[in-house]
Amino acid sequence: MRPNRLFLLTNLFLLGIAPEIAFASSGASISFPIWTVLFFTVLILSIAVMPLINSEWWGNNYRYVSIGLAIPAAVIVVFKDFSLLLHAIIEYISFIILLGSLFVISGGIVIRISARGKPLLNSIILFIGAVFASFIGTTGASMVLIRPLIKVNRWRKNVSHIFIFFIFLVSNIGGLLTPLGDPPLFLGFLKGVPFTWTFRLLPFWVITVCILIILFYVFDRHYIKKEQMERITSPKKIEGAKKLEIRGKINFLFLGAVLFAFFLPAILREIVMIAAAVLSVYFTPVVLREENGFTYHPIIEVAVLFIGIFVTMIPALKILEVNGDRLGVDTPWKFFWATGILSSFLDNAPTYLVFMSTAKSLAVLKNITAGLVAGVPEVFLKAISAGAVFMGANTYVGNGPNFMVKAICEENDITMPSFFRYMLWSVAILVPIFIIITFLFFR
Repeated sequence: MRPNRLFLLTNLFLLGIAPEIAFASSGASISFPIWTVLFFTVLILSIAVMPLINSEWWGNNYRYVSIGLAIPAAVIVVFKDFSLLLHAIIEYISFIILLGSLFVISGGIVIRISARGKPLLNSIILFIGAVFASFIGTTGASMVLIRPLIKVNRWRKNVSHIFIFFIFLVSNIGGLLTPLGDPPLFLGFLKGVPFTWTFRLLPFWVITVCILIILFYVFDRHYIKKEQMERITSPKKIEGAKKLEIRGKINFLFLGAVLFAFFLPAILREIVMIAAAVLSVYFTPVVLREENGFTYHPIIEVAVLFIGIFVTMIPALKILEVNGDRLGVDTPWKFFWATGILSSFLDNAPTYLVFMSTAKSLAVLKNITAGLVAGVPEVFLKAISAGAVFMGANTYVGNGPNFMVKAICEENDITMPSFFRYMLWSVAILVPIFIIITFLFFR
């Protein structure tokens, strides 16, 4: 019997935050015992809660928590199927090499903007970032633009909202238009989705980006009016600086090499990315990285936390894969929300593949032969793609760049909201927009 809507949403929510609860009463035969998702749940809750309880302790011990939870989870996975762990480690290595190379290369690009960060300029930067995200990837766009955005807003007191919207727009939603924008879409391309097909998602992109830019402008005007302008130190002007000046331009060549590497086979792809990062360090003057306040701490933090996430989520993803057809996901709006909610907590790339496979099986079951894209009904594929990309913005762990942006901001003495406070922002701002998208396109 098909579950009703309330049951479906409740089950999906529980699966997102605690998979062992979601399937506790299903009686389904699964590949892993239900309790094995405990490691993933504890890690996510630790990331969310421990900085609130004792931030100093967490800063000194997060690596031990991540590795300490990953080791027993890895042992369990090895006893079940060693290839699952091997596959996850390979994916992690590719993931961290991509993020690391883009982080290093972008750290050598200095963008000097002589103007102050006011609502109009900040909105323009966010819009440019949302456009760039589809063509140089959400990670690339985030790493190139985060530092100049920080610099132009140093003179202000209330700035955390700027970087929350940056994560929404640049680190996630902006990457919807090409397979280069976000890993799930690139996997779809590898599975047979035409490269230019994602341009059909332009209406979703335009509506969501425009609403967010307008909302941001309103928020930013509100916060800037609250500040006592006369008590704020003006930003230091760079001698002879132009309105816009870019230094370290050779790094755009290395950035292009990383993007080109997407189309190379595995191993060669990673070699090219590493080589691009090494060449960036060699050819970029040290003074440019110093001007950016560049350190390796943010990428180290992301690397340590995500090795724990990649390993501990193996059982949760396997449970989802085995039980995907039992969620009752059989309409566009269900594919949109199911993919999105799970992408908020699990890796959005394998989540995308799970629901793409589910949609393909549904097409065969219902004998759907018209309007297929890579064997998937187009309306389902649109819902899956939008859900995976858009709702990665719902949490800090929803997409790789999210946590990196947070780490860079905090390294620059910008107070970012906690895990749960960030979710309050995303629920209050993004969820209503996603409901609008649902009624416009997925009813």
